[in-house]
Amino acid sequence: MSNSTEEAASGGVVDRQPRHVAIIMDGNGRWAAARGYPRGEGHRRGVEAVKRAVRAAIELGIPTLTIFSFSSENWSRPRSEIDDLMGLMKRFIRRDLAELNAQSVRIRVIGSTEKVDPELLGLIEEAKRTTTANTRLDLVIAFNYGSRAEIAATARRLAERVATGDMQVSDITVETFEGALDTAGIPDPDLLIRTSGELRLSNFLLWQCAYTELVFLDIYWPEFTHEHLEQAIRTYHRRHRRFGGLAGEEAS
Repeated sequence: MSNSTEEAASGGVVDRQPRHVAIIMDGNGRWAAARGYPRGEGHRRGVEAVKRAVRAAIELGIPTLTIFSFSSENWSRPRSEIDDLMGLMKRFIRRDLAELNAQSVRIRVIGSTEKVDPELLGLIEEAKRTTTANTRLDLVIAFNYGSRAEIAATARRLAERVATGDMQVSDITVETFEGALDTAGIPDPDLLIRTSGELRLSNFLLWQCAYTELVFLDIYWPEFTHEHLEQAIRTYHRRHRRFGGLAGEEAS
């Protein structure tokens, strides 16, 4: 049973921890600018916030955490900033892989491999391979990811299967489409958090967040702590998830 179907069957009332929390980690640059630091320092502090978020997710019993680490639109940023971000990704894997593995964190990466240098791709594959048997937390890293590109690529793959006779047009359903997305096998997010006070999804998990509860925090990402995750989850618990139907007294 899918996440949305399970909740709808129970009347839509949220009475447990979210199974999947997704985070748009926004505000590194503005955090740095407000303190007179270079943008790179904001990104470095952002990596520390990622580590705090992972520890908090484990402590709170959240099975899946997805973080938006690098957008496919971020390639338009200055080359120096891109190089800094790529370097941080490499250092994160090299320095923290052993600890993540010891905590039984399984790493998954979604997004395009286009433009990503081979050294980083090799490190990503090593991280996925090393942690593949872990079960405590699925850490999904959206890297070089854009939701529109993901949806277009999925449609293209299914169209190619139809063209080769491997499937019929009538075989293309919501379920088969979901099964061809980068996130196949990952439950849709129950809760999406965005920091920095911005109120938009920025091309992140557009298909998957059709019925996700959204929480926007008026803090910059480097300030994110265990308490902020708990705050967002408390807000989530006050929501009634309807999935297009009626819940509670509305249905009576």
